[in-house]
Amino acid sequence: MAWDSQGNTYISDGYINSRVAKVAPDGRWLGSWGSPGSAPGEFNTLHSIAVDARDQVYVADRGNRRIQVFDTNGKLLRIMQINVPSPADAPVAIGNRPVVPAAGPDAAPVKTMMPGSPWALCITPPGKGGDQTLFVADAWPGRIYKLTLDGKVQGWLGGSGKQLKQFGWIHAMACPTENSLYVAELLNWRLQKLTLRP
Repeated sequence: MAWDSQGNTYISDGYINSRVAKVAPDGRWLGSWGSPGSAPGEFNTLHSIAVDARDQVYVADRGNRRIQVFDTNGKLLRIMQINVPSPADAPVAIGNRPVVPAAGPDAAPVKTMMPGSPWALCITPPGKGGDQTLFVADAWPGRIYKLTLDGKVQGWLGGSGKQLKQFGWIHAMACPTENSLYVAELLNWRLQKLTLRP
């Protein structure tokens, strides 16, 4: 769930309905948008959601390997993808190594395990000058990416594993500042606090 400046709640309803639900501060149903699919505005397992200081709603469309950004009424504003190649020897957290098709990661019909497929995201509060940072996590190769709100990748860290600064399927993140991250992992049953340094 995420909240806008008016206190409305946005819910990523990704496993059954493939939609974003919007609820008023008093609990009244305000509506929803989205349906199953891969066209713009459609979703394949939307898995995380965040709202920036301008009330733009960022949806982690995990199965389509993209982040879709909407206004508070569900109008699509832009689509972002993270296109950072994975290392050839990148370990997996569990199971077999995902196979990235020869035609590139966008050729896969279900892109949940492709590099850059967003499993979790968070947006920092506005800093000096009002700037905010978007952090996005994938399952394989198990990285956290730092992005501008328009989708420019500024850097990344981590990889799959069980040691500190390694990750096992990040399912939620909180980023109270640009240099502090709280990362919740499904496979490792833990929360890591990360302090980032330039």
